[in-house]
Amino acid sequence: MPNAMIAVALVLGGVALLALGAEALVRGATTLARRLRIAPAVVGLTVVALGTSLPELTVGITAALAGRVGIGLGNVVGVNIFNVCVVLGVAALVRPIPIRGMVVRLEWPVMFVSSFACLLLVRDGRLDRIEGTYFIAALVVFTAYAVRIARNDLTAAEEHDLETAVADRAILPGALALLPVLALCGAGIALLVGGGQAMVRGAVAIAQEAGLSERVIGLTIVSMGTGTPEVAASIAAVRRGQGELALGNVIGSNIVNVLGILGSVAVVRPIVVPASVVDVDLRWMLGVTLLLLPLLRRRAMLSRGDGALLLAVYVVYLGALARGAIAA
Repeated sequence: MPNAMIAVALVLGGVALLALGAEALVRGATTLARRLRIAPAVVGLTVVALGTSLPELTVGITAALAGRVGIGLGNVVGVNIFNVCVVLGVAALVRPIPIRGMVVRLEWPVMFVSSFACLLLVRDGRLDRIEGTYFIAALVVFTAYAVRIARNDLTAAEEHDLETAVADRAILPGALALLPVLALCGAGIALLVGGGQAMVRGAVAIAQEAGLSERVIGLTIVSMGTGTPEVAASIAAVRRGQGELALGNVIGSNIVNVLGILGSVAVVRPIVVPASVVDVDLRWMLGVTLLLLPLLRRRAMLSRGDGALLLAVYVVYLGALARGAIAA
């Protein structure tokens, strides 16, 4: 029992440190970008958007360096399912989410293609460094294209959402000198590193104590832990009437998770992908991605009924995962 309590404390402490570290780094980097007079829309689509995936990136690389790739892989797949079903589900229950045209035209297709490409590439049971480099390059191209659109084709409402997101994260220009801003970025990195190490150690200990695989722990406890801050952020966004921003953040985070995080982890250490992940978990990730399309195209709002449906799908997924873990 004491060992289990220590493991749980490590996971909870890791979640807190990851959330604080990501917030500090994003605030520092956003402030720095504003001081350099980079356009708010560009900052919103790069620094702020990529910042939502910092906890997952930290856990993934930490797990890979520790030889616990199952936790990092499970975290990415699990948090993508969690984002679509729980983050969007809870946010839509709080307040129906308006759907921007850019989500259906660009962001959802890229999320689907990246998820489908991931499933195809790991069918041989491995994601190697070349494939990881391809993922990272694809993310760079997508981000560059999104920035180009931001400069030329964004509607006034979409540009306002991005400017608001940047203003919420940036410390007022002139309030801090350059050195404190850099120190804030450094503190954020340090907190992320510490949080990632605590999360991975706690997750490994829980897996050992409970007799579960690291894959299952990554898909559940770790993914819920790294995804919980996104739930809070999305609820806050919809309460402020910025539901479109919450939807864009979830889809953007899922794209970064597959292309940026799995790509980075594979470059650090090629990922051995168990057959159960290919045959079950990645298919679930692709399935919930496909489920989202008719909900986005059917009407101009993601309704409370849609939110309840997404949450129900997640409950079914957890039940299937539990049955598989017990059978194993």
